[in-house]
Amino acid sequence: MEFNTIKINSTFTSPFESTPKGDNENSSFRKPLSLWPGMYHSPVTAALWETRSKIFESLIDPPKDAPPQSELLTRVPSQSRTTILYNFSTDYILREQYRDPWNEVRIGKLLEDLDALAGTISVKHCSDDDSITRPLLLVTASVDKMVLKRTISVDGDLKMAGAVTWVGRSSIEVQLEVTQLSNDGADTSESIALTANFIFVARDSKTGKAAPVNRLSPETETEKLLYEEADARNRMKKLKRGESKGVENGEKDRLDSLLAEGRIFCDMPALANRDSILLRDTRLENSLICQPQQRNIHGRIFGGFLMHRAFELAFSTAYTFAGLMPHFLEVDHVDFLRPVDVGDFLRFKSCVLYTEFDNAEQPLINVEVVAHVTRPELRSSEVSNTFYFTFTVRSEAKANDNNGFKIRKVVPATEEEARRILERMDADSQVSA
Repeated sequence: MEFNTIKINSTFTSPFESTPKGDNENSSFRKPLSLWPGMYHSPVTAALWETRSKIFESLIDPPKDAPPQSELLTRVPSQSRTTILYNFSTDYILREQYRDPWNEVRIGKLLEDLDALAGTISVKHCSDDDSITRPLLLVTASVDKMVLKRTISVDGDLKMAGAVTWVGRSSIEVQLEVTQLSNDGADTSESIALTANFIFVARDSKTGKAAPVNRLSPETETEKLLYEEADARNRMKKLKRGESKGVENGEKDRLDSLLAEGRIFCDMPALANRDSILLRDTRLENSLICQPQQRNIHGRIFGGFLMHRAFELAFSTAYTFAGLMPHFLEVDHVDFLRPVDVGDFLRFKSCVLYTEFDNAEQPLINVEVVAHVTRPELRSSEVSNTFYFTFTVRSEAKANDNNGFKIRKVVPATEEEARRILERMDADSQVSA
């Protein structure tokens, strides 16, 4: 078994009971509540946070004046590399926890596990092995890209692995891969089912300000290539942030073109194109009060839980829009703009931003989900997260459709909607270029 491999079972020992006798016959260990997050989470997330909390156990109650890390260390990617094994072939209960109606893995639950694994990897990289210094607070800043390359069955075992691939001054990029194992337990590059890049930022746990992280020294040629690619992406992001966002003539023409058909829907609905639909008519929404069971090891609402809920709404949006069962393809750049706390009133709002028909066999449905933290007593609402999901329609659903399958074109009714569509189109085209 690989170094740093974590085996997952469908059940786990309560942190409030004695340590299992197999580990230490004479010990009786009660984990502090502060290091055990909400019990809502999957067994994978629970096992990962158990691993992460062990790193912090020597810092459960550090002095108020505990100093920050004084000297940055140089780590290699293999030191943070962590692997998760899902024994679906032998663990029936675990398989049932992850199975969807098509005998595939539930993508929403997988998103939770990916975020938890990426966070644990970041904590490993930032650990300074010093019980005197105060720990860093690591938060998910964004998900750069997540692509489903092939469907993931629950009939075969699964491996999820990742490591730190790049670091900046206070930011960390973690690359993850999900692999479907063959019957003999082997895996190859052809069996990679999903890839994802997570970006974390480090904050000083006392001041809340950006904190420097340990350096990274890639060893192999592959690690060096991944580092260079990540470095180029981050330089490009900084360049784009500094660019002016003035409206050029070309963009104005595109806006007018998008709005032209929408105005017909609004002003002359009887004459509108029946193969199109207004963006506002594709919307769905749900809401919830954030509960203690959904918190992470830092006491805030777990980012993976937010991605899970956003995915479920996006899937439903694509389903009601297409009229056939959707097939998930990718998540593109999730922004985590502000933390979400226990007790917050969270509203998820979704819509189909636009559709693509370049490939007649695989039309694309691009869904936006925006999470708002709403505070009725303050009459305020702030965006906490934005998510962009891409779906197509399952080939078996199209084959069984007797009503003539057709996906509509989405058109905006307002200039603000048109701008959102164009921004997303441009972002997608830059990624695929």
